[in-house]
Amino acid sequence: MKDKRKTLFSWVARCLVLATLVAFSAEMVRAGDLDELKQRGVLRHLGVRYANFVTGSGDGLDVELMKLFADHLGVTYQYVETTWERAIGDLTGKLIEVKGEDVKIKGDTEIKGDIIANGLTLLAWREKILEFSIATFPTQVWLLTSADSPANPIQPSQDIAQDIAATKALLTDYKIPEVIGIANTCVDPRLYQLEPTGTRIRLVDLNLNELAPAVINGVSGATLLDVPDALMALEKWTGRIKILGPISKPQVMACGFAKTSPELRAAFNAFFEECKQKGIYRDLVKKYYPLALTYFPEFFDVREAGAARGSSKSMN
Repeated sequence: MKDKRKTLFSWVARCLVLATLVAFSAEMVRAGDLDELKQRGVLRHLGVRYANFVTGSGDGLDVELMKLFADHLGVTYQYVETTWERAIGDLTGKLIEVKGEDVKIKGDTEIKGDIIANGLTLLAWREKILEFSIATFPTQVWLLTSADSPANPIQPSQDIAQDIAATKALLTDYKIPEVIGIANTCVDPRLYQLEPTGTRIRLVDLNLNELAPAVINGVSGATLLDVPDALMALEKWTGRIKILGPISKPQVMACGFAKTSPELRAAFNAFFEECKQKGIYRDLVKKYYPLALTYFPEFFDVREAGAARGSSKSMN
């Protein structure tokens, strides 16, 4: 009887040790940095279908960029589809609640990817829970209405604060009753102090690419769009929408990393700088966002950026 108990105890102990090792190994895969990713042999790209960053057809600016990065690391590329609501949890393993610029961690969830790359705008609250790469794309938030709206686009000045104030004034002057947007994204109207204009803010359960059609179809008088989506909308619905002016200061987009992945982030930054210097990234932008090269030539022209840096150094 004693031997049987000893055998049973040994068996249970071995099972517990094995379970602990399995759990520990799983956690290493979940929370690992660059070395663990290379051991796994797979780069998991978390993406949301959005504009031409992730088209949903197996391509897009960020899809191609991540495939190149996986090749650079010598690992297999894997696309992991997510949503704006789930993306940060899928990356960090933390369920969050966002209120303004504050972030509250509500619990844990499964980590499903290594990098978020789908035109992710740097916002103050996101920087509290994520680390961002160097900037990959310029952006800004613009106010959009239907083409038949009585409000006319502002006359741009050399002062962005003045332009934002002039754009907001249109909401009051033309009594635009409502602005729609999507919660906890860069086009969340609550981020831009629109309440004093008297317009109503309504958060809608739509995809970003559905905001412009909602205005065209009379669902709302106005909406907010960021630069990449606005450029696509202007091409797709020519003559049916118009941009009234900016609601935000210039912003940038970048890739998002968990705070536990500093080496992976550093590796991407070095890779991305090389892509820019060789003209690889500019070619990708030309393929997916040709108008961006016209609107933001300084951002994408490495030679001009280098010359500007050199000039500023010589002046110091």
